[in-house]
This record gives sequence, C-alpha cells and structure tokens, in this order.
Amino acid sequence: MTRKSKFELSRSHEEATVESFRKDPKFAAEYLNSILEDGDQEELMLALRRMSEAFGGVQKLAGKARLNANTLYRTLSPKGNPELKSLRAMLRAMGMQLTVRPLSKRVA
Repeated sequence: MTRKSKFELSRSHEEATVESFRKDPKFAAEYLNSILEDGDQEELMLALRRMSEAFGGVQKLAGKARLNANTLYRTLSPKGNPELKSLRAMLRAMGMQLTVRPLSKRVA
C-alpha cells in the first residue's frame, strides 16, 4: 500500500464548500439565506457560482433552468445582475425557491 502525500489528501476551501452544498441542500439554502440577509450583490454572485458547481456546473444548471448557458455564465460573473426570472429559474433547478418573510413581528 502506498502512502498518499499531504497534497493528495488536502483540498481547497472552494472544493470543500461546493461538496458541502452538494451533500446538504439545506445547508446550501441557509448559506444563500444568510447572504441575502447580510451580504451584497458580489457575495450573492459568488455564492450562486459555488452553488452552480455543486449542482452540476453552469452547463447542466442552464439546461435544467432552461436558460442560455452563455447568458448564465455572464449572469454568474462577479459583475452579474440576474433578472428575477433567471434567479428563480436557477434556484428552481437547484431544488430551491426564493421566499419573503417579515423582519420582525409588528406590535399593535
């Protein structure tokens, strides 16, 4: 039996994050929710790029979402600005949905 080097046993943070999303869609949803609550547009685009990798890559995601792959690549770029229709289609293809909830209960 050969020993694996430390390099072969390690993986990047990016790879570990993508694998976590793939294994646990609930974790992926919570990650997106936290970014929607506290993050900015750039952080959201990074999160969606990571999620696209976890759910098969941009090409596969584009097919499932019935979106043009080139357009989806541009949408997921750091300067991307997805339309609501595209965002909903991407999330649906990942088995998720966009929802709205009140910030806090109103007191009469």
